[in-house]
Amino acid sequence: MSRTMLMTGASRGIGRSAAERMLSTDPALHLVVLARGDTASTLPGELARVSGNPNVTAVRADLAALADVQRAAAEVGAAVDSGDLPPLSGIVANAGLQLTSTTGATADGIETTFGVNVLANYVLIRTLADRLTAPGRIVVTSSDTHAGAGAPVVPRPRWADPRTLAAPGTGGEASTARAGRRAYSTSKLAVIYLVHELARRLPEGVDAYAFNPGLVPDTDLVRDAGPGTRRLFTLLAPALSLLPFAQRARAAGAQLANAAIGPRPGESGSYIDRTRVARSSPESFDPLREEALWRDCAGLAGLPAPRP
Repeated sequence: MSRTMLMTGASRGIGRSAAERMLSTDPALHLVVLARGDTASTLPGELARVSGNPNVTAVRADLAALADVQRAAAEVGAAVDSGDLPPLSGIVANAGLQLTSTTGATADGIETTFGVNVLANYVLIRTLADRLTAPGRIVVTSSDTHAGAGAPVVPRPRWADPRTLAAPGTGGEASTARAGRRAYSTSKLAVIYLVHELARRLPEGVDAYAFNPGLVPDTDLVRDAGPGTRRLFTLLAPALSLLPFAQRARAAGAQLANAAIGPRPGESGSYIDRTRVARSSPESFDPLREEALWRDCAGLAGLPAPRP
């Protein structure tokens, strides 16, 4: 039976490999990818050619602009409602970034890491969640940095009121790469909070999972770093990939694809560590933080207050 999956972050790295794997594994799958600029024109053809599955559509969207996210979600929803797309069975929210400061802001004045890694996911999922058909699945890419796995290079998360996390930083510390990396690990903690809250709110038969790919050196996650750091990371990537806790993007992409369309991984709300359900950090279980994040994201996005 034909079905639609919506995906962000499908143009490169882990997401590109996952998109190719999903399309080649399931010929009945129609993949809708959100992409920016020229990528939206070229990506469907590239994915179709590599996978052999022609059922790929792109919708233009800049995840750093909430109006764009809402428009794209509405466009997908309308296509599903009209029958132009098969029923929506899943959302794979894989896009994410790591910056070298917390001083940047999205089009809506939100600190960029929080805006793209957290708020855009919230808006996209909340806008389309009621169109998901059972059995349905939402997978959001997290990271083991939420538990301090990247320390000291990536500092442990530092939780705060969501509106504080959403505010661009000021002062000298905010301009440092350390601040940017901490914002990244904190955003990945927030992703797990969103998944836990989703698991409580989604209807029976629609599951939500956080996926951790671990260390994947052959991606361009450090693309915002200076040229020296980028060159060094490129040189070290082959050696880093040999570490026991690291893997290549193609392997991580296969794991993400399996989390999205493979056998049910486990109970809704679970944390998938590469290939298996695992326990995320003790800090990642906090119903009060989870509810506050869900509520404050609604306020930041200008959406109606969610029901309790």
